Amino acid sequence: MVAGRVVRFDHVRGYGFITPETGGDDVFLHVNDMQVSESLVSPGVRVEFEIENGERGPKAAGVRLAPWETGKPSPSYDDSLCDVLTPVEFTQEVTEVLLAAAPSLTGQQILQVRGGLAQFAKDHGWTEG
Repeated sequence: MVAGRVVRFDHVRGYGFITPETGGDDVFLHVNDMQVSESLVSPGVRVEFEIENGERGPKAAGVRLAPWETGKPSPSYDDSLCDVLTPVEFTQEVTEVLLAAAPSLTGQQILQVRGGLAQFAKDHGWTEG
């Protein structure tokens, strides 16, 4: 598998390009070659994929979201090990994740997403207060 970042993706046409982290030419990405929802793919998102030879050059296949930025697989979820955060801690953590996962988000978009997630977390008892 090769890791890279989506540099552009046209949701109307169903295709875009990925820049491999190892360098080299951008790789063509088509919606039919993704193992994740198209809604999760946008510029800046880190993905893993196989490279195949397409009719017009390198083509991505088996595209999926990459593990955490550290290169390690995402931790498995165990509710008994979950810390309850304060609302301030939660919004700080969410902001960091949003900036790492989607650096092209605007400040307004981050505030909207963060507010919705904070309310969701409060409703489910994931934050104090």
